Amino acid sequence: MEKTYNHQEQEEKIYKKWESSGAFTPHNTKGKKAYSIIMPPPNASDPLHIGHARFVSISDILIRYHRMKGEAVLWLPGSDHAGIETQYVFEKKLKEKGKSRFDYDRETLYKMIWDYVQENTGTMDKQLRRLGASCDWTRFKFTLDPDIVKIVLSTFKRLYDEGYVYRGERIVNYCPRCGTNFSELEVDHVERTDNLYYLDYGTIQIATTRPETIFADVAVAVNPSDNRFKKLVGRTAKIPLVGREIPIVADPLVQTDFGTGALKITPGHDATDFEIGQRHNLTILTVIDETGRMKNVPQKYIGLKSEKAREEVTKDLESAGALVKTEKITHTVGVCYRDKGLIEPMISKQWFIKMQDFATQALSAIKGKKTAMYPKKQEKIATHWLKNIKDWNISRQIVWGIRIPAWKCDKCMEWTITSGEVPQECAHCKHTTLSQDIDTFDTWFSSGQWPYATLQTTKDGDFDYFYPTSVMITAYEILFFWVLRMIIFGLYLTGEVPFTDTLLYGLVRDKQGLKISKSKGNVINPIEMTDKYGADALRMGLIWGALVDNDISLSEEIIRGQRNFANKLWNISRFILMNKKDGNLVKRPRVSHADDKAVLVEFKKAAKKITKELDKYRLNTAAELLYNFVWNTLANDYLERTKSRREPAQKTLEYVLQETLKLAHPFMPFVTEAIWETSFQNGDDDLLITSNWPS
Repeated sequence: MEKTYNHQEQEEKIYKKWESSGAFTPHNTKGKKAYSIIMPPPNASDPLHIGHARFVSISDILIRYHRMKGEAVLWLPGSDHAGIETQYVFEKKLKEKGKSRFDYDRETLYKMIWDYVQENTGTMDKQLRRLGASCDWTRFKFTLDPDIVKIVLSTFKRLYDEGYVYRGERIVNYCPRCGTNFSELEVDHVERTDNLYYLDYGTIQIATTRPETIFADVAVAVNPSDNRFKKLVGRTAKIPLVGREIPIVADPLVQTDFGTGALKITPGHDATDFEIGQRHNLTILTVIDETGRMKNVPQKYIGLKSEKAREEVTKDLESAGALVKTEKITHTVGVCYRDKGLIEPMISKQWFIKMQDFATQALSAIKGKKTAMYPKKQEKIATHWLKNIKDWNISRQIVWGIRIPAWKCDKCMEWTITSGEVPQECAHCKHTTLSQDIDTFDTWFSSGQWPYATLQTTKDGDFDYFYPTSVMITAYEILFFWVLRMIIFGLYLTGEVPFTDTLLYGLVRDKQGLKISKSKGNVINPIEMTDKYGADALRMGLIWGALVDNDISLSEEIIRGQRNFANKLWNISRFILMNKKDGNLVKRPRVSHADDKAVLVEFKKAAKKITKELDKYRLNTAAELLYNFVWNTLANDYLERTKSRREPAQKTLEYVLQETLKLAHPFMPFVTEAIWETSFQNGDDDLLITSNWPS
């Protein structure tokens, strides 16, 4: 062995050896227990961030552990087309060239994004290899693979045929900059200070933060329990500037302590107002278009951005004597999760899935322990989401993604739904002139089918053998976005949950506990850390000091400390193995000396505890037990005691080291494999990665 461990010389060479050996692909599965994980697919064209590195570390520890236990292990990798995420990044690049998406037809823009993704695909794959991900690359899937797309389209048609899909006109969260609507989950809510305008509506005064939308008002609402307005219910109010009369209605959704206690109702531009409007059969008017500009208003405001229109309308209200007063208010507003600009609620026709039946099935599966969540507290959060679920808007106004297979008839205006093939005639009136919907599926619609779709399209027998999968490992922040939808689709498509366990891990924060982001300047680049300290050090750092389900504070100091541990393991091994006489594995020696007996007992205790902690997903505890055994029990205690009787203790030293390398391998695969091949490997196929876990 070299005097010092050089990770830069070892890691690429070792990974190639693992991959070429076929160790990542399950072989001879007959009679073996199946253990499978479907990788949450990272964006195909983006580099990995530190959050990705954490899920790789957690997943690979479990994969390597179960592989060494002799199970048939499959870790299926993949990448995501990432819908709006990818298109948003591509549009920023277009903007740098003075272009926008509106300069291209749909087919051209799609092809440009496809080429961009293909050019950048491979970055993520290489980085997964750098981190030591022992996934089966022979089964790699992409969310836009034709066979995956076919399944997604078939699911949509089945949902439609069974009455779960409908086309509805509802209030949606629309981003005028991105040009698409978002689900409520994709909208960030931030606090900010705005003006609250008190306006005179003749018989009543109202308060609003959006005077520019008064032209779309269809009523004024008050709370039925508010005695101040009881005599006004049933009468009319008058919209200033235009003089249109609107009814005064009573509705329990009105907050009596906000503003004047009277709320102007604009169903076309507010979700609460939409709900009130539906209950009172009110007309829906809209005055802001998809670009955020005014329409259907007096001529002087037409074409103005809504923010500018607010200024102009306020001036005119003041001139007309209708502006009673203005005061500051701190409230919560919705912003686009991509560009952080204001979301514009607006009425739009979209495709929806009725979710109530599916939510009931998922609740039953969770309650019946068909799928267990770690930590257990996430079950309560999941239950809350499912009990309060709303119909899911699955259509997006973007080009990049899977286009919805719906064709509208020019004659009867009805929709014909297929599994992707182009219909020759309308399913309702047999007319032959049809046009396809331009919308694409919400990314989560396709990725919600990921476990089912991947195993159905890889190798024969994969689905029957590996489904349901063993555990889904992902961040807790996408519990509803993805995990619950996978459970819903799994139950719907197969009658079974897609995974028996869900392990939801916490966020990676900096050493001050702040969320890592580019804007804060505290980004930790996983590949830079791997280059500097080695993949083993980064992996250990990413599980060190906190339960998997908790947020962790990561710093370069922590990673450096784990690099020191890798060096310690190398130096211990070098000291022990310099006296090893052959490259054979060592059987458990028969010993009589008290120190030898003691170390074997301590090793067995450590192995048992580490195994127990891994089975319970307490990876940090398992890592700390390993660290303490290596550093204290083996190095500081036993190694020191044997220096005066080296020869009789040699076989015990070799055996304990050999078995310790097995315990350490899932956590620090590169350095342990590098040590193993120097003294415990008989032939190229005798790798540590496929050795047996200590019993």
